[in-house]
This record gives sequence, C-alpha cells and structure tokens, in this order.
Amino acid sequence: MLAAPIDSVPEGSNLVNEPKWDGWRALAFRGSLRRLLAVARRQESDAVLPGHHAGGPYLRPARGSARRGTGRLGARADELRPAATAGHRRPTAAARSREHPAYYVTFDLLVDAGGEPVLDAPLVERRARLVRLLAGAPPQLEVTPQSADLSEVSEWLTTWTAAGVEGVVIKRLDSRYEPGRRGWAQFRARATTEAIIGGVTGSIRNPETALLGRFDRRGGLRYTGRTHPLATPQRLELASLLSPPRPIDRGVAIHSWPDPLPAAWSGQFERPEPLRYAQVEPTVVAEIQVDTAYEHHRWRHRVRYARPRPDLSVYDVPLILGEGEDPFSDHAQIA
Repeated sequence: MLAAPIDSVPEGSNLVNEPKWDGWRALAFRGSLRRLLAVARRQESDAVLPGHHAGGPYLRPARGSARRGTGRLGARADELRPAATAGHRRPTAAARSREHPAYYVTFDLLVDAGGEPVLDAPLVERRARLVRLLAGAPPQLEVTPQSADLSEVSEWLTTWTAAGVEGVVIKRLDSRYEPGRRGWAQFRARATTEAIIGGVTGSIRNPETALLGRFDRRGGLRYTGRTHPLATPQRLELASLLSPPRPIDRGVAIHSWPDPLPAAWSGQFERPEPLRYAQVEPTVVAEIQVDTAYEHHRWRHRVRYARPRPDLSVYDVPLILGEGEDPFSDHAQIA
C-alpha cells in the first residue's frame, strides 16, 4: 500500500500517525521460528543488506536496545540505521552488516499466524494482531510507534531525525489494506539550507537539474546531492548566473569532480550508470529543501531547489557534516 504526499499533518478522530523510517520497505514471510525472508527490490536488498535474505538470518543480536517510554524504539541512531547503506557497497557492506545489525520495523500484518489473509480487516484490528504476534520478539524486530497525539508527532519530527525518522504516515483506523493504492497520506519533514552548485545536467544554458556540493574542512568541494528537475523559470534564472569553470592551469579548467559523475556517488540502484553533466564554476549558492536521508556526506534522496542566493558567498554555506551528525543540526527551520 502506498502513501500520497501532503503538506501538513491533519487532525481527525479516525486518524492515526506512524513515523516514516529511512530504510527499505520489504515484505517478511515467516518460514520458521529462526528465519525470516525479506523481499524488496532484489537488486537493492542484496546490495544494502547482504546475507539478509533467503538462506540467511535476517536479524542479528544487538549490543543493547534503546527504550523510550513504553516502546523499545528510541534515541540511538547507530542502532536504528540500516546495516549497510547506499554509497557503501561491496566489499564493506558485509562488514558493516556485522558491526551495525539491521532492524526490521513492522507496521502492518497482511496474513495472520494461521495463514488467513487479513487485508480486509480494519487497520485497528490488523495492528492489534501484529502486536500480539510479535509479543516477546527480539529488540531487532519491532512494531513501529503509533499515535494520534500531534505533540508526540512533533517530537518525532524534531528529535527523532537522527534515528532515521523522515516524516509521518497518516492512516485511517477503519481502513483496509489495499496493495498498490495510495490510501495513506505522507508528510515528509524537510529543512531549508544551502549548497553550492558545482554542475548541472542538460547544459549551462538550459540546466535540467543542479548537482550540489559543500566544502569539507580541508577546503575541497565535495559532491552532496542532486535536485529534482528544475521548473522553466528556475532554469532561465540559473542560466543567467552559471558559467563554465575558469581555466587556471595552462589554459585547462580544473574541477573538483570527475566527469562523468561515478554511479556510486548518486546512491541510486535503479540506473547505476555514470552521469554525464556540465561542470560549472562553483560560485552560485542555492537555497534547497532537504530531508533526513543524509549518509556518507550526501543527501540520498533528491532535494528541492528553491532559489539562488546571490546575497551569500560560497564560504557562508555550512561545511559538510561528519559521520553520525544530525543532518538538521545546521538548519534553522523544519518545513
């Protein structure tokens, strides 16, 4: 079942909210008491969760569980992040899997313990069955929190971002499970920040998307992500501001990034080909909106381009964050 994006979290007596976790959605089939089979898009699941599929145990013992209130899902980001993530593929993924075991956070039940489909049962009943089914389960197999209290939802969006909460999924308590239908709503937490434009797809005179970067502490411009496609007015405005790299070494322009951009940099698995792009002089600062999926110094999802910031120098842009730092820590406002 899918979720349609919305711009605010609604209130209602028949509505309930769940955190939207940064991770990979999967169906888990119980084949025995000691095994789980997780099926997502296979090329993704094999790359980011090596060994956690048919023939291998999906969950590993944790070094301790974080507890908050009545639930065990809590504040330790290193326990709740996926075992391996985009950008750290073979050969380091297996080692990271052992060091940081995966969590499987459940939010719905499609077939009960007796093998009976329960898709037509209301969400409130499916949820109750799921909680009973996983009573006494290990800490790595959790039922996601659920709440109708908007103050608690606000806490998820402001203090749980380091643990991988990207937003909120809103569901009706009386709704049935409808595969493939956008019967839920989804509010994604976003923050406004700045980045430097280091390249564009398309051409400098007609940019389609912007490739973004930030300086590291040594002064190098590091690639940090890519925008969604630009609207026509944004393309026209950017085209008047962008310029190719200036020649500085015997008439040869030197840029911080390779061309084409390596496929591994994008963190995407659907089309893992190098990305051709036009390099630009990194002098234009862009205001962007980002979500919490920030790993290995990059925004894993595409960001929203808002506008250029000619009032800012590239040295006013925040430096790239260190591993484990909250991606919202340098942002003034969550949208």
